Amino acid sequence: MAELNKSYDPKQVEDRIYQYWLDHNYFHAKVDPDKKPYCIVMPPPNITGQLHIGHALDNTLQDILIRWRRMQGYEALWLPGTDHASIATEAKIVEAMRKEGVTKDDLGREKFLERAWAWKREYGGRITKQFWKLGVSCDWERERFTMDEGCSNAVKEVFIKLYDEGLIYRGNRMVNWCPHCCTSISDAEVEYEAKNGNFWHILYPVKETGEMLEIATTRPETMLGDTAVAINVEDERYKHLHGCHVILPLLDKEIPIVCDEHADMEKGTGVVKITPAHDPNDFEVGLRHSLPIVRCFTYDGHMTGAEDVAAYEELKAKGKLSENEPEVLDCGKYAGMTTIDARKAIVDDLTALGLLKEIEPLSHDVGTCYRCHTTIEPMVSKQWFVKMAPLAAPAIDAVRTGKTQFIPKRSEKIYFNWLENIKDWCISRQLWWGHRIPVYYCDECGEMVVSKTAVDTCPHCGSKHMTQDPDTLDTWFSSALWPFSTLGWPENTEELKYFYPTDTLVTGYDIIFFWVVRMMFSGIHNMGDVPFRTVFIHGLIRDEQGRKMSKSLGNGVDPIEVIEKYGADALRFFLATGNSPGNDMRYSETRVESCRNFANKLYNASRFVLMNIEGHDVPLTLPEELKLEDKWVLSTLNTLCKDVTENLEKFELGIAVQKLYDFIWDCFCDWYIELKKTDLYSDDEQAAQNARRVLVYVLDKILKLLHPFMPFITEEIWQNIPHEGDTIMLQQYPEYTDALAFEREAADMQKIMNAITAIRTQRNEMNVPPSKKAKLYIATKTASTFEHGVEFFKKLASASEVEIGDDFNIDGAVTVVTADAKLYIPMNELVDKEAELKRLNKELMNTEKMLMQDEKKLGNPGFMGKAPAAVIEKIKAQAEREREKIALIKAAIENLK
Repeated sequence: MAELNKSYDPKQVEDRIYQYWLDHNYFHAKVDPDKKPYCIVMPPPNITGQLHIGHALDNTLQDILIRWRRMQGYEALWLPGTDHASIATEAKIVEAMRKEGVTKDDLGREKFLERAWAWKREYGGRITKQFWKLGVSCDWERERFTMDEGCSNAVKEVFIKLYDEGLIYRGNRMVNWCPHCCTSISDAEVEYEAKNGNFWHILYPVKETGEMLEIATTRPETMLGDTAVAINVEDERYKHLHGCHVILPLLDKEIPIVCDEHADMEKGTGVVKITPAHDPNDFEVGLRHSLPIVRCFTYDGHMTGAEDVAAYEELKAKGKLSENEPEVLDCGKYAGMTTIDARKAIVDDLTALGLLKEIEPLSHDVGTCYRCHTTIEPMVSKQWFVKMAPLAAPAIDAVRTGKTQFIPKRSEKIYFNWLENIKDWCISRQLWWGHRIPVYYCDECGEMVVSKTAVDTCPHCGSKHMTQDPDTLDTWFSSALWPFSTLGWPENTEELKYFYPTDTLVTGYDIIFFWVVRMMFSGIHNMGDVPFRTVFIHGLIRDEQGRKMSKSLGNGVDPIEVIEKYGADALRFFLATGNSPGNDMRYSETRVESCRNFANKLYNASRFVLMNIEGHDVPLTLPEELKLEDKWVLSTLNTLCKDVTENLEKFELGIAVQKLYDFIWDCFCDWYIELKKTDLYSDDEQAAQNARRVLVYVLDKILKLLHPFMPFITEEIWQNIPHEGDTIMLQQYPEYTDALAFEREAADMQKIMNAITAIRTQRNEMNVPPSKKAKLYIATKTASTFEHGVEFFKKLASASEVEIGDDFNIDGAVTVVTADAKLYIPMNELVDKEAELKRLNKELMNTEKMLMQDEKKLGNPGFMGKAPAAVIEKIKAQAEREREKIALIKAAIENLK
């Protein structure tokens, strides 16, 4: 048994212990038919990333659950991995190349991918190493990557399966297009930002009547792609215009007036322009009315021109245009302008023509790319899509029937809302880094072949000129398969049969539709069962002011820096303490520091135990003879075991850790250790040995209960106290036992402790030092109970002697009342009444003088008009404290009188 250092230094402990765990392979899980499996798959962080406070929260919660289940005897697998993050990773690599003066086109696809894989090898493992600092107990032998061979094989398998089932198709549909990244992105990857803009009120002449229709738009540049204007069929104002046409300003082009419900009679003029190629609602209107789809933007954010039209006509001539392929407009004088420059020019020209009626300022939410924050352009584009309706229905049913439960239950609303309103999922991305779509086209006849392996011969015409689709799949397509692809699917591995469905998914509420939904329908469709039984949703961690952490605000917290300063256990304990399912929490360095102080408190208490068992053989079993205080602490600990387990079962981690904190700090450190010092320092060796045995027993259980939350310090202490086994993390998690349910004794001891607390409070209010002893009289109907506490009253309540009876009549005594006793302390034994009155009156006079001075300043108009606000607030606060102090002094004087 080694000796603990004088003070706890996480830097000297945490790395050493983590390496010990790694060296002994304690995190590894294997298929064991004799044990019940428990599995969590880690939400894979991007390889571009580094550990941030959100990662720290998410993975701390997972580690608590996995360590707890492992100690309960489950074969617990926490499967880690990272995501290739197509857009983010490609953007970083392109940016690095830009600084070298190199472009993707300069390198070519193969050379670019070589560079991408080299980048992944160099930087991709950075976040994994940072997870080690946090103490996460992942099975690193099973670490996966969304583009490793197994996951890539699963991606191809699923793509082909869905295609063969008619659930994947290629077509021209409205997508979110990022002109900067030059790729489509999903609805879930569009972030909305409040921006200042305008409603431009434009006049469209009606061909048949000559009247002007007023149309308001936030994007005048799209009007070149208008193919209709819409009115509501019920709108009496425009009944006479059914079947009429307007002349599109600037292009002098005739377009129809259509009747459609999209035109809201209650909004604006009730007339809306329809641009099917550049607005998702307009696209649907266009389909309903068979309107032409005219594209007037290029994919890099400029207005289309003659060259774009020529390229379109060439494809048309070759018969390579598919259904709903947008026509391309030559924008004439605006061709080649950025959309923003074109907007200015179009507004100027409309003004010159007298067709701009009004400019109305407004603030509105604008969709931006989640990665580069460029404004998103809705565009009709030829992409690959997944039909979502057939996949969404089973995923909805799985939660409604309870196959998968959300914690908290209210999170289901987000899940249902997204699935019930889901659109087909655009899964193709115009990127090079990612899973390339397994589709091949014949350059000669246009035949399309979907294949897991490369196709070099056209099955239709025999041509050897086959080209693979250049696009890659949405990152979320591969991560949607994560719970089963990581376990070996499509191979029917032993791990897959044993660990799937996984048990718990831990994630933030901001990612329910990003990832949870996709894993649900993918797992059900490909595995025939839900991917996880429980989805534990936690909130976000915000700054101390409640703001979301962001680079722009500069309010982010680097968990590695926090660990360096306070230790991983302190950070973990803070993150668990503030956690409530589904609710946000605020970061507070002060609270992290308090958690570090808690670790020191436990460490120092453990050192006390170790110093007092040194040189003694202390078994891990309890002695036969237990005193009242022993039964109290054991019974309280026993209840704690039950409560903490129940809280963890309900994912109430914050409640569980608070109960542990209260027991360790108050019951064990502040009470029990103090109560046992009498026995430890007595001449009665049997009493001293019994005290040692109970202290070690309780400390052992405390460390095991606390281990999932604070793994490093608990392992360090446990290794130094009497123990069996090689690591605390494989010990049995403490359980409730009827044999230690000393409820009556615990209640009796609590009565004694309540009395001691009340006495100490009263003495403190009277400023009586602990060294001042006084006789204590206890009037109670349960004398036998209080007789057990005589020595405790002497040691902890400064009693010189104790007398217990039914009642006492003592003149000039301080009286303290609890629910079970009336306590009397002779006043003359506590204080020199006259001296104390003299001291209190002097203090009262000084405080009243200071208050008078402060109130004089606050009542002086000249001072109040010139003094800085901070100075005035300081004096106000000071005056308030003085008033409170005066009230307390007067109460103390009355007490003495």
